[in-house]
Amino acid sequence: MNKKIHTARYLSFDFSMAALAWSIFFFYRKIYIEGFSFDHLLRDSLPVAFFRGLFILPFMWVLIYYLSGYYKNIYRKSRLKELGQTLGTSAIGVLIIFFALILDDEVNSYLSYYRSITALFFLHFLFTYIPRLIITTRTNHKIQTKKIGFETLIVGSNQKALALYETMQKQKKSAGNLFVGFVSVHDKNNYLLKKHLELVGNLHNLKNVITKYNIQEVIIALEDAEHDKIGVIMNKIEGSDVSIKIIPGLYDLLMGTARMSSLFGEPLIQLSHDLLPLWEANIKRGFDVVVSIVALIILSPLYIFLILGVRSSSKGPIFYAQERIGRFGMPFMIYKFRSMYVDSEVNGPALSRKNDSRITKFGLFMRKSRLDELPQFYNVLIGDMSLVGPRPERQFFIDQIVERAPQFVHLHKVRPGITSWGQVKFGYAENVDEMIERLRYDIVYIENMSLYTDIKILIYTVKIILRLEGK
Repeated sequence: MNKKIHTARYLSFDFSMAALAWSIFFFYRKIYIEGFSFDHLLRDSLPVAFFRGLFILPFMWVLIYYLSGYYKNIYRKSRLKELGQTLGTSAIGVLIIFFALILDDEVNSYLSYYRSITALFFLHFLFTYIPRLIITTRTNHKIQTKKIGFETLIVGSNQKALALYETMQKQKKSAGNLFVGFVSVHDKNNYLLKKHLELVGNLHNLKNVITKYNIQEVIIALEDAEHDKIGVIMNKIEGSDVSIKIIPGLYDLLMGTARMSSLFGEPLIQLSHDLLPLWEANIKRGFDVVVSIVALIILSPLYIFLILGVRSSSKGPIFYAQERIGRFGMPFMIYKFRSMYVDSEVNGPALSRKNDSRITKFGLFMRKSRLDELPQFYNVLIGDMSLVGPRPERQFFIDQIVERAPQFVHLHKVRPGITSWGQVKFGYAENVDEMIERLRYDIVYIENMSLYTDIKILIYTVKIILRLEGK
């Protein structure tokens, strides 16, 4: 199961079908609406507008589909939802093309405009949807026959977990769950589920189990007396890139929180990682990429100044690389301009503090203006970070924070950022206590994420840089 290859299938068909739809529409418009003959069009060479559309429009369509979130969860598609989504995006795209490329054409009557837009819509929709329908149907068939599946872990071990497992195994059409084992909530000698599945861990090592077995879906199946453990389980799972589902109780069913993923599946409560609508999350990522590219180019003279400043401040490398923990708990290397003397952590990890003798004079200037963070535009460009998001920490300090504030793992839902609300309001933390104090700002941010909030934080960050108010 190769997600990249499968995504490429959708992308390649969407791109080629958009080009084909435009080509057929162009000749239809010229011959049947504007009255040109086919021979005349070929003899006098095709207009520039044809080639411009052929080059630009397929990219535009793929961008629209990406922003709409079509290429996410590529193996979990509903054909009915796909029909509605394709209709909607086709309508939006055709309106954009109509006003950008067609509206200025000379026509005999407005009826020609209506015929043009209708023809383009149906051509594009049909050519796009038919390949999608074929790919999705074949994929769903492979999932239902267990040729494609998702490594699944059950959290729970007694009656409800056993009933869920037996029900899902008896289904005529599989939901794609490949059960690798179960995790117990309480330690004891006998588990009802053990006659079917292997016990692979407990709550204490739940996150390690998810990583070890490459788990893609976690189903929480607890007894009524075990529901007090849900908070602990969620804190353990939070930050992992897995689909989380919970067996609903009667109250959940009556309140409508349980949803069927298919007619053949069990009704489960699906917990979403998405803190933003897909279109807004994709625009946020696109904004990150564009701003990072522009910043790396425009600020290149400033980079040269900082490189010379770091070089003259003390002996050692210009850039400083350090492992931090990012989205879904994945480690990455963060890059900064070196602001401290070499071997400043020879005695182990230590946070900077006021009047820190390890910081060079030029490093102090960079920290007050946050200029030492500029190399992180590269981290943003490659997808490790975002412009705005909670500051990433080292595992050494995360372990200490989580012991006292388990909710810290919620920050791993999102990409860490160059700047954050916590950074704007609080600045650099000098110890674990201050990290925990700053945590409340970051949690409020991720629960209220929006492009508007990001822009406000960026504006305040620029003010801090210009006023040299960084802590």
